[in-house]
Amino acid sequence: MSQNARRPRRGPSSSGASLNSTMSIVVAAVAVLLGFLILRDIGGGDSGSLSTPSDEAPTETIATDTAPAETVTPTTLQLTAFKVQVANASKVSGSAGELTTQLQGRGFIVQPAVNSSEITPKQTATVVYFIAGSEDAAALIATTLGGVATAAMPDPIPTESGAVGEATVLIMLGTDIAGKPLPAG
Repeated sequence: MSQNARRPRRGPSSSGASLNSTMSIVVAAVAVLLGFLILRDIGGGDSGSLSTPSDEAPTETIATDTAPAETVTPTTLQLTAFKVQVANASKVSGSAGELTTQLQGRGFIVQPAVNSSEITPKQTATVVYFIAGSEDAAALIATTLGGVATAAMPDPIPTESGAVGEATVLIMLGTDIAGKPLPAG
């Protein structure tokens, strides 16, 4: 008699089927968990430590008034969401270029400096002008400059060309801050 005849034949075992069922359940649970995480990221949920670094532009939080005598609401504004034009109304040579460089160093998009129009008198106080819709940007610039005044863009625009190009904010640089470094901030 051969040895094969003495050994009993083994059929499908219940432990092997149990292992396959358990493995199927684990794989299904992992798939559901991954699907949830992917859908949460697509839906804009908080991804916690699973997020990847982004190349977003620097932002700064500013306070803007929502209405007179009401609470101040913080607004986050990207520094690259608007362009700034600096016009020298101080008659201090090179001061608009210096301010342009300082603002660029803080992350703002600033067009090359220009002079004020010939009919604009020498200004002692700096004013930040804005095109409608750019009030928050003007407030951020005014704060960066140390709390100067803001106002709606005058007509005609008081630059030597009578325009601000792509800028939505115009700084009419006065003698109060011409040639001085920006406040720490």
